[in-house]
Formats: sequence, structure tokens, C-alpha cells
Amino acid sequence: MRVLEQIRKPSKLDQKIASESYNVLASVIEQINSEQPEIEIEETSEKIKIPLSALKLLGDILKAMGQGKLISLVPIATEVTTQSAAEILGCSRPHLVKLLEEGKIAFTKVGKHRRIKFDDNMKFRGKMKEQQKQNIIDIMNLDEETGLYNS
Repeated sequence: MRVLEQIRKPSKLDQKIASESYNVLASVIEQINSEQPEIEIEETSEKIKIPLSALKLLGDILKAMGQGKLISLVPIATEVTTQSAAEILGCSRPHLVKLLEEGKIAFTKVGKHRRIKFDDNMKFRGKMKEQQKQNIIDIMNLDEETGLYNS
């Protein structure tokens, strides 16, 4: 598995190819009636069956790449280090350790090292983003109540 440091933004050429491929794939997926469609690799004439859900995931990947977004696939049960988890959350490692010790994110210990399930880290990140949105809404409502927007 490639680590976060190895993930690079797609090149302009990759973005163009991904965008064009996504458009074709999206229209083809709409026409598929099977849960295990068979696809053919033109260069080798090999035919393979692929679950429809995997084909749809490939579509999502191509769409994101076409938009120039960074892509990373991580199995749900993957455990990450405190440093990786902190990078995902956009905070320092000591702050993350504090969150772990406060019980805000579940973790396990392997010897002296803490490991966090990727899924648990992403759930916390989602909660954090929702709280940030709510805080912004609260500030905007307070500004409206105090008349700051009327100036």
C-alpha cells in the first residue's frame, strides 16, 4: 500500500484522460444489467469479470482524478500511526495523542505505539467538520442578531 507521502496530484494529461474515460464509463455503466459485467483489455484481448460495484468505484476514481483531486484507497480496517492520523486530521501529533487519551478517538496499543483504525479517524474527521460548519452557522446567526450585516 502506498503511503500518504507517495500520493501525487494527477498530471494535466492524467486529468484529461481520466475525465474523458469517466464520461464514457458513466454512460456504459447506465446500460449494464449484470452485477458482474465482463470487460475486455484491448491491448491484450483479455476478458475479465468485475463486480459492478468495483466498476462504479473506478468511475468515482476517474471523476475525482479528472477534477485534479488526490486519490487514495484505504481498506476500512487499516490501522494508521499517530503521525499519519494527525496528518489526515490536519493537526499535530501531540494534539492527536491528547484526543486519543481523552477517548475522543478509539485506538489500540502495539507495544508502546498507538494505532488508530483509519475508519475511526475518518469518522472523527467527519464529526469535526460538522462541528466546524455548525460553529460558522452559529457565528453568522449571532452576527445577524446583533445587526452586523445591516451596516
